[in-house]
Amino acid sequence: MRIRLAIAALALTAAAATAHAQALAAPKIAVVRSADVVRDSSQFKTAETKMKAEFEKRKNDLEAQAKTFGEDVKNYQRDADSLSTDQRAKKEKDLNARQVDIQFAQRKFQEDLQNRDRELTQDMMSKIKTVIVAISKEKGITLVVQDPVYSDDSIDITADVLKRLNAGGK
Repeated sequence: MRIRLAIAALALTAAAATAHAQALAAPKIAVVRSADVVRDSSQFKTAETKMKAEFEKRKNDLEAQAKTFGEDVKNYQRDADSLSTDQRAKKEKDLNARQVDIQFAQRKFQEDLQNRDRELTQDMMSKIKTVIVAISKEKGITLVVQDPVYSDDSIDITADVLKRLNAGGK
């Protein structure tokens, strides 16, 4: 009976020593190159295509308005001397109002484009983070460093992240 207690005590001591050694073990570190993940992921390409489709018509409309406005300004400059003072004033007022409207539409377009890009980027980064966390937990990684200056390829999980993202994030 004493032998069993001694063996049990020895086993507990060994288990505690092993757990302590594991706790003192160096953390497992991995790296990920986020620019590569974003650039090469199918989600980014899909989002880019979607955004282009959303804004292409507005962009073309704005360019057409600006072109028409430019032609109207040239016509006014050419014909200004032959117009009466009232006609000239009316035409200048109309051109100024159109210029303000076009500039406002261009600013609004840029704001909408930037906001949409920000939304898509945040959504994409959230998906990437979820995949990185899942892979890290599966591989027992304790720290993931994003975009290091240098890293050995053996600790780079970029390809794994891309593979999982392109498979739908599962």
